[in-house]
Amino acid sequence: MNIMDFNVKKLAADAGTFLSRAVQFTEEKLGQAEKTELDAHLENLLSKAECTKIWTEKIMKQTEVLLQPNPNARIEEFVYEKLDRKAPSRINNPELLGQYMIDAGTEFGPGTAYGNALIKCGETQKRIGTADRELIQTSALNFLTPLRNFIEGDYKTIAKERKLLQNKRLDLDAAKTRLKKAKAAETRNSQLNSARLEGDNIMVNFSYVLNFLHVKWLKIWAEEVTKSEQELRITQSEFDRQAEITRLLLEGISSTHAHHLRCLNDFVEAQMTYYAQCYQYMLDLQKQLGSFPSNYLSNNNQTSLTPVPSVLPNAIGSSAMASTSGLAITSPSNLSDLKECSGSRKARVLYDYDAANSTELSLLADEVITVFSVVGMDSDWLMGERGNQKGKVPITYLELLN
Repeated sequence: MNIMDFNVKKLAADAGTFLSRAVQFTEEKLGQAEKTELDAHLENLLSKAECTKIWTEKIMKQTEVLLQPNPNARIEEFVYEKLDRKAPSRINNPELLGQYMIDAGTEFGPGTAYGNALIKCGETQKRIGTADRELIQTSALNFLTPLRNFIEGDYKTIAKERKLLQNKRLDLDAAKTRLKKAKAAETRNSQLNSARLEGDNIMVNFSYVLNFLHVKWLKIWAEEVTKSEQELRITQSEFDRQAEITRLLLEGISSTHAHHLRCLNDFVEAQMTYYAQCYQYMLDLQKQLGSFPSNYLSNNNQTSLTPVPSVLPNAIGSSAMASTSGLAITSPSNLSDLKECSGSRKARVLYDYDAANSTELSLLADEVITVFSVVGMDSDWLMGERGNQKGKVPITYLELLN
């Protein structure tokens, strides 16, 4: 029974506090009540925290879009995260493209130029897909998770304390309003007590009774002055204490910025690693592919027996050309040495080459063969020999060994 009485009293007190805050808030909006303003430093800290929260959310969401462009996949990952379950692993776009290329190359035949190239491109795409998966995992761990922890942890605590500060301010201003009204009632009470009633008629007596009741009512307000002053001191103390707690939390935003800066550096480093891996994979792929004979690239039945290397200088930039020039193009002096040498010489094969007909010799990258010139042969070709096999080989696929 006592517990029930306590709960009823507490419920009534909470309801009274809520009503008092609602009245104070409404009167402030209508301009009928004064509002205690926070100091400028605290206002700046609140603004900084709100700005940090807004931009952190935007950066976090756009980073998720960058790492996972598929919105359905992002929703699925969000659901699994809320259910505290691991999302099933799915093949990404580079890996899927790589698998298609490998399957197509196998279907066309690994021994053909196109099929061989498709298989090599597919393997590179799958390696890029693996690097992409590692980028997503590293970025989620080192960048997205700290941002999400701030939004769902630190900022929620700040918002909770900020709301509590707002309630304490409303309590303080309500106490100020009650004290102001109590003092006004006390002044009115003094004025009525000093007034004298004259006459001896019924209206005077009736007026006296009304004034007597009015005075009694005003005395009740007068008795509230002391109580209101005490309540004001309590609410002022609670407001000051809550303002200090909120200020200390908000000053931690600077530490949050420093932490997010370190996380940003980790994210940039992860991207650098990813793009460096992709760049190296493509350089290796370019080295493996080399160039195709022009009869595979010709259009409208235009044929040529001269294979032209394709190194895509515009696609990889001048720095890449500098680092791979020795891999993609045989120097002119080397070519002339190969052509003008008397007798046979050893040469290393730079790229795979599939013979177009029975007069040519198929080549494998990095193998060493014997080459020699034949009178009357086209200047872009040499005769190659590997064991008992012999045939024409394109000069641009070779590197003369000393």
